Amino acid sequence: MALKDTINHMKNLLDTLSKDLDKATGGNKAASQRVRTCSIKLEKVAKMYRKESVSSERKGGGKASKAKAPARKAAKGAKKAPAKKAKRR
Repeated sequence: MALKDTINHMKNLLDTLSKDLDKATGGNKAASQRVRTCSIKLEKVAKMYRKESVSSERKGGGKASKAKAPARKAAKGAKKAPAKKAKRR
């Protein structure tokens, strides 16, 4: 699925879920079952959204992509501290 399709699917599931939650709050057992099954579907779609979102950002499709900061290098001439020796008794 494309990211936009996944977003629309999530919105539809959330709308359905919220309507059934209102009914379930009133004591409707069938609506409670629909909420449980819809929450499982929503979880799967949310995982798919995360994957698609991350992959689109890596491809440069994100609007606010940030450049990585360059890795810091040790200064020239800087020495590592010597390892401490264990004292024997």
